[in-house]
Amino acid sequence: MALSALDLFSVGIGPSSSHTVGPMRAARRFAVGLQQAALLESTTRVLAQLYGSLGATGHGHWSDRAVLLGLEGEDPETVDTTSVPERVQQIRSRGRLTLAGTHEIDFDVDEDLVMHRRKALPTHPNGMTFEAFDASGKSLLHRTYYSVGGGFVVDEQASGSDRVVADATPVAYPFETGGQLLTHCRESGRSIAEVMMANELSWRSEEEVRTQLLHLWDVMQDCVENGCTRTERTLPGGLKVRRRAPGLRAQLREQEAAAQADGGPVLDPLWAMEWVNLYALAVNEENASGGRIVTAPTNGAAGIIPAVLHFYTRFVDGADDDKVVEFLLTAAAIGILFKLGASISGAEVGCQGEVGSACSMAAGGLAAVLGCTPQQVEDAAEIGIEHNLGLTCDPVGGLVQIPCIERNAIASVKAINAARLARHGSGEHKVSLDQAIKTMRETGADMKIKYKETSRGGLAVNVIEC
Repeated sequence: MALSALDLFSVGIGPSSSHTVGPMRAARRFAVGLQQAALLESTTRVLAQLYGSLGATGHGHWSDRAVLLGLEGEDPETVDTTSVPERVQQIRSRGRLTLAGTHEIDFDVDEDLVMHRRKALPTHPNGMTFEAFDASGKSLLHRTYYSVGGGFVVDEQASGSDRVVADATPVAYPFETGGQLLTHCRESGRSIAEVMMANELSWRSEEEVRTQLLHLWDVMQDCVENGCTRTERTLPGGLKVRRRAPGLRAQLREQEAAAQADGGPVLDPLWAMEWVNLYALAVNEENASGGRIVTAPTNGAAGIIPAVLHFYTRFVDGADDDKVVEFLLTAAAIGILFKLGASISGAEVGCQGEVGSACSMAAGGLAAVLGCTPQQVEDAAEIGIEHNLGLTCDPVGGLVQIPCIERNAIASVKAINAARLARHGSGEHKVSLDQAIKTMRETGADMKIKYKETSRGGLAVNVIEC
């Protein structure tokens, strides 16, 4: 079983990898399947049904929009994010949908897109079904899909461990645990990033890997810039959450300019953390707006790795493209451990699987580029997750805003601190990353469903929405 770094990191659309990116990919897969089976022209109706967490918080996560666009053949990486509201409104007002981008059918959004708030499918909380019918009402094709976190989608054949989207491609250094990963590093004399790069060569050349990872970094930087230049005062969705990134950046730039004019540096010893907060807020406000983001490893936690990478490239000497690639490969290796050993789905294990995993990944990535040994990197990753264990997913109003946006900022700072703490150690510690991941999986299994992206517990019921 193998996963690529470019499986874990992908370009998508906000506000949720499991609730927006996954459903769009699943709907597109269904539409393409009709096309490939030569059933498209015979199709006169499609019924889409969303279950579990998708049904409970799908409207707030724009799962309905994602399904409509996916059925029209759109892909999360390339869809024009600015046109989404208008296109969805056109489908609703016209009662017509262009299946796979070529075949127009009647589509009543209220009747043909059903959100089951209290019903779930087996295998995973994020389940959905699609069924196509001909003019006589005969079923032409029926498919079940599960959006299992981070934009990954599996079909009804997947169950148990198969939900991680297994790839049988042989790799140079196969691993499913942190212990196995460290053994490879010790025996080969390679860093975690070097082990990952050797594995990546099973799918593509080193130059292709570098190019695609640096493209992801470009998207992350664009996302921060977009989040800092939005002109709307509040985020969409009804909570009227105020955008902070544009104003905060203006304030920070003004303070830096004033300090330089006085002939000295900014005196605040935690000045870098102000910028880390900004980077995380900008990404997650952009995500909440349905903008272009990188799943890292999910949308709900998309701000942490970009924030920590921005911190590294701006405030640490020696940062360059090689180090960015090293950071992302190291972070991906840690993310794979979470994907294989537990889950990165908030609907399955709570926010410990999203923000907790991202904090761990960012801590490990930063530790690596700061010159830490593989053992110290593993220590940093363990610290990052250990102090997020038990974190619930309780979005107010089903929107990826409260507490999600601030949670990314706090976790970014936590990741930096975890890396710095590990750098001062020997790499030896009482709790291994594998033990922490096992604990996260067991804690998620014990967690009540109302704390797992259903908006039926926690802050979601204790904060007035309007």
